[in-house]
Amino acid sequence: MRLFDIIAILISLSAVFSWLNYRVLKLPTAIGLMLSALLMSLVLQLPFFGGLEHQAEEMLASIDFDQTLLHGMLSFLLFAGALHVNLNDLAQQRWVIGILSTVGVVGATFLIGGGVYYLFAWLDLDVPFIYCLLFGSLISPTDPIAVLGILKSAGAPKTLETKITGESLFNDGVAVVVFLVLADIATGDADVSATSIATLFFKEAVGGLVFGLLAGSLAIYMLKRVDNYQVEVLITLALVTGGYAAAEHLHLSAPIAIVVAGLFIGNHGRRAAMSDKTREHLDTFWELVDEILNAVLFVLIGLEVLVISLRDDYLLAGALAIPLILLVRLFSVGLPIGLMRPFRTFTPGVVSILTWAGLRGGISVALALSLPSGEMRDLLLTVTYVVVVFSIVVQGLSLGPLVRRLTGDK
Repeated sequence: MRLFDIIAILISLSAVFSWLNYRVLKLPTAIGLMLSALLMSLVLQLPFFGGLEHQAEEMLASIDFDQTLLHGMLSFLLFAGALHVNLNDLAQQRWVIGILSTVGVVGATFLIGGGVYYLFAWLDLDVPFIYCLLFGSLISPTDPIAVLGILKSAGAPKTLETKITGESLFNDGVAVVVFLVLADIATGDADVSATSIATLFFKEAVGGLVFGLLAGSLAIYMLKRVDNYQVEVLITLALVTGGYAAAEHLHLSAPIAIVVAGLFIGNHGRRAAMSDKTREHLDTFWELVDEILNAVLFVLIGLEVLVISLRDDYLLAGALAIPLILLVRLFSVGLPIGLMRPFRTFTPGVVSILTWAGLRGGISVALALSLPSGEMRDLLLTVTYVVVVFSIVVQGLSLGPLVRRLTGDK
């Protein structure tokens, strides 16, 4: 199938599902689109639609989901999300965000990995421990795309929203580094010494941060010297695409680099290098990009059910993994916040809200799809998909009411 045909189908489906959601379902956009695509995928598997199901599977097979998201769409979505985050608010929550997006992710990787190792064994599923850790690394981070989309209507207090947004923007970059290290160990391609792993982690994470600052500074230098919103929008577009690609070629964390650059442009750049007209057009452009790519992404997530293995034991493993993952999330959030309580105040119900706001999304599915083909990939992909669907639908729909109840906002 031609690339143009694939793009045409995905955008057309996104438009139709968006219209149906707006007119009929009236759900948060991300949830409505994914449920619509998921329902269509399940209907296509009925015998009557055998031909259409085959064509849909062919289309999905021609889309490399992990490449499309991790090396394409993610750069735009992260930049658009970071562009509207207040850096001063983020700095006030830096310790919470820093701990949750680093220690929290690494700790959750090992806790979830250990838990599912025994879960799989109990279900007579023979999964090597390293693959359980791989699952732990891909399912540990909260997905910024899912979180930012749901938070728009959740009504969380500003400090709490900053914690959730900041963690979700940074922890996917950390999680991708952890995943890549574990994947290299699983395939025997990596030196497993503590020094080499620490060096790689430092290079990816810190290198990505420094690269993001340098790329953002260069973009601001260029923005200051023009007063033409078309040129300035193009500069930010070049920053996102060129910066992300360059960071990947330098083996730095491209997600972290783009988040840092987006924060820099959205704060210092907005004040020092843009006119009111440019700010208005820049915001409109990136909001539109964000909405379109979000729509396409959640339609893709819904359609991916056509390419996963719907074995009963795999689905059961996914269902049983959900409470385990939520329990680990509760621990990884509750422990650091409990240790910090003597030194600072927190929003009422912060641990419960942060636990339930730990939505998993497209990044987890993309990482699972990037695993080598085989039985391990089929199992981990199905379990990941079950967790992601539960996370987006159940947690996403109930997050707003939970926030309002626990914070006293009726």
